[in-house]
Amino acid sequence: MRTIDWVDGAIELVDQTLLPDKCLVLRIHTVHELVDAIRRLAVRGAPALGVAGALGVVLADGDPAQIAELRSARPTAVNLAWGVDQAVAHLHEGREAVLAAALRVRDDDIAACRAMGERGADLLEGDRLRIMTVCNSGGLAAVERGTALGVVQTLHERGRLAEVLVLETRPLLQGARLTTWELARMEAPHRLIADSAGPYLLAKGEVDAVLIGADRIAANGDTANKIGSYALALGAERAGVPFVVVAPESTIDSRTPTGDHIEIEDRGADEIVAVRGVRLAPEGTRALNPAFDVTPHDLITAIVTERRVIRP
Repeated sequence: MRTIDWVDGAIELVDQTLLPDKCLVLRIHTVHELVDAIRRLAVRGAPALGVAGALGVVLADGDPAQIAELRSARPTAVNLAWGVDQAVAHLHEGREAVLAAALRVRDDDIAACRAMGERGADLLEGDRLRIMTVCNSGGLAAVERGTALGVVQTLHERGRLAEVLVLETRPLLQGARLTTWELARMEAPHRLIADSAGPYLLAKGEVDAVLIGADRIAANGDTANKIGSYALALGAERAGVPFVVVAPESTIDSRTPTGDHIEIEDRGADEIVAVRGVRLAPEGTRALNPAFDVTPHDLITAIVTERRVIRP
């Protein structure tokens, strides 16, 4: 199953807000529909957003205002703007050339995810590995297979995976809703844990490696990823456990020198004070909701891309 694709003149994408209860494919015909899908996280994950950005330029049909709106729909994930730019570079050649460029972005992502899976699995030592991960970095975050969870899938296919410990990933529960759904589909052994249990289980020796994806990697290796990643990096360093970032080359932003320069999206109070429409906190409770954090490069063991392994 492809998370996002171009089918019969429109974008088709899995509405991830409905998972795991329902797997619904949306057909997107306009940039307005696509921006809405991006902002409400119907489509999410850096590689998938890159493909969405490129395909969205086809829908924009050269309209600069629509392209600008699409490019800025989510500020932290660099792949969205990168994907838009890949297609925009061909506007002067006509719509078919733009579509061809967008489809190359899609196809390159599929190849990159498979390559990252192989490279990441080769990097990790051991035959029965216990992996910890946060958020969702599988096929739902890309077109197929994914980044960090793509490594997990490769380990599982090689018979080298003992178990995956999945952080639930508050506030939107991407780990609980999406990653467990993907792991169940690939029949990989896994257990779900509370976010705050991650560092403790690292300290107890229950984990052999932490694998995460990335939404933006600064030039010095500082990495923005789902909130909670930094806590795992601190726990992994204290426990002597490898902390590995898996992301395509397109997520490395050479124009951003360090993590201090990465804009961190705040998604507002509603996601914190309620869960899936059910209010938890008293009416009027204020909240702070950074969607991402930044892990300094000196806490990262390796960054695995489709081309290389980087030691920050």
